Amino acid sequence: MRLLLVEDEIDIQSFLRRSLEETGYEVEVAGDGKTAERLAIDTPFDILIVDLGLPDQDGISLILRLRQLGLSAPVLILSARRSVDDRVRGLEQGGDDYLTKPFALAELLARLRNLLKRNSPATKEPTRLHVQDLELDLLRREAMRGGRVLQLTQQEFVLLEYLCRNAGRVVTRSMILDEVWGMRIQPDTNVVDVHIYRLRGKVDGAGQQPLIRTMRGVGYVLRDR
Repeated sequence: MRLLLVEDEIDIQSFLRRSLEETGYEVEVAGDGKTAERLAIDTPFDILIVDLGLPDQDGISLILRLRQLGLSAPVLILSARRSVDDRVRGLEQGGDDYLTKPFALAELLARLRNLLKRNSPATKEPTRLHVQDLELDLLRREAMRGGRVLQLTQQEFVLLEYLCRNAGRVVTRSMILDEVWGMRIQPDTNVVDVHIYRLRGKVDGAGQQPLIRTMRGVGYVLRDR
């Protein structure tokens, strides 16, 4: 998988390049917009990571220019700009996802996987999800555990579906806010913790083996075995 990393901070650039290559990506790096544009024109990339604070231009200007040149690969914006307005502007101007600094490497890798999956050729979507004895019927919007129907609210079902689709992977609170609530809520809210608490009471209740696990200081994981 070929990736273009556009980042001018040498420490972050070196760390990300090494980490991404260890994960299996073939990485090209650029420290400014002009170099990034030349590389993107000359080489087909599967995905890009673009920092907004480049020395010669704003990263959003670079993204817009690449889109005008016909770039269709997904772009993950990496930036220290944390306001909602900045994130919305980045997404509206050609970015496909937005991650603020400082960031966890595990979250960055998960976002890359999701972007690549989202942009892969369409495949037939399953209508049911299974994790151990937990089953979700996506058409009827119904969840069952051990054959017992769970009485979930609509938001709880969406949250559980997201956990099931990422079974075995740790998902952070910010990832859940992005995917389940669409970044409509401030990141310091406790809405995720409240919904996880209620969901755990329904999924892991009645003496069932616990499936939803809290990774303290990181996020949550739905155990797949």
